[in-house]
Amino acid sequence: MTVDILFPVLNEHLRLERGIRRTVEYLQKNRQVLERDSSFTLTIVDNGSDDDTPDIAKRLVKEFEALEGDYIKVRYFRLEQRGVGIAFRKGVEECVSDVVGYMDIDLSTDIGYLQKMIEIFRDKPEIVYVNASRFSKDSDVSGRKWYRKITSQGLLIILKTVLKMKSTDAICGFTFVRKPEALRLVSECSNDNGWFYMIEFLLRAERDGMNILDMPVEWVEDYDTTVNVPKTIKNYLINIRRLKKEFDKEDAEKRR
Repeated sequence: MTVDILFPVLNEHLRLERGIRRTVEYLQKNRQVLERDSSFTLTIVDNGSDDDTPDIAKRLVKEFEALEGDYIKVRYFRLEQRGVGIAFRKGVEECVSDVVGYMDIDLSTDIGYLQKMIEIFRDKPEIVYVNASRFSKDSDVSGRKWYRKITSQGLLIILKTVLKMKSTDAICGFTFVRKPEALRLVSECSNDNGWFYMIEFLLRAERDGMNILDMPVEWVEDYDTTVNVPKTIKNYLINIRRLKKEFDKEDAEKRR
C-alpha cells in the first residue's frame, strides 16, 4: 500500500524542517513494522508563502531525494493562492498513491498514529476514511488553550445541530482517505480555499455513506500556531450557512 502524506504550509519556516525530519525519522525507525509493501510520499504543498518556506522545502527535497530507495520520497508543490482547502485539493489531484491524507506540520497529533492508520487500511478494506478525533471519550488532549476549547466545542455543537455531523471531530489535522473516495469527494465539494473545506469534505463523506472510522488520538496544542482564530470562526459561520442551504436543496431534490 502506498501513502501520500500532504503537509499544507503557509509561512512555516519555523516548523517545516522539524516536521518533515521528524516524520522521515519515524518512518525510518519503524520501517520493519510499516513497510510490508508500503511506501510513503511526503508532499509539501506551499500555498502562498512569502517567507523562506519555499527555500527550506526545496532544500529538503534535494536532501532526501535518494533516501531509502522507493520507501520514502519527499516532494514539493507551490501554489500562489492561500488556504488549506486549495492545498489539500491540489495534493489529492496530484496523488499517485493508494491512500492520501494530510497532517499538520506541527505534528500535534502523535505521529505514532501513522502506524495505526496503516493497519486500519491494511486490515479493514471496508474502511475508506480515517478521521482523527480530539473529542472522542478515548482521546488524550493536552495543552489546549481555554478559549480554543470553547470555540472548538462551539463549532462542534453547531456542526452537529445544523449540519447533522456524526463524527466527533472535523479538523483534528490528521485525516486519511483511500484515493478513489478522495477524488470523488473533491469533485463534490465546493472550491472553498480555507479550513472549512476539510469540514465539508468530511460532511460530504458522511452524506455519501462512506465507511468512516472516528479514531481517538493523543494530541498536543502547538502554541506557535499561525491560525487567525477570529477570522477562521467568521469563515466557518458563513460557510455553515452556505452548506446548510446546499444540503437542504439537495435533500429536496432527492425527495422529488
